[in-house]
Amino acid sequence: MTNKIKEVPIHLKVTLTIKEAAAYSNIGINKIESIMKAPNCSFVLYVGTKKLVKRKEFEQFISYKLTI
Repeated sequence: MTNKIKEVPIHLKVTLTIKEAAAYSNIGINKIESIMKAPNCSFVLYVGTKKLVKRKEFEQFISYKLTI
């Protein structure tokens, strides 16, 4: 038996790593990290000390911004 885990495409994931979010949005890793540090950031999810990006909320955040 082989235990292969299929990778889920980024557009179907609920949460993304910062690197995946950067690749998905074409926004730099450092910029995403700085936005996530804001106390009212709606798309950050903390799993212990790890920070993940809520994909749908991140997409909404981007859609309402003219400049980042």
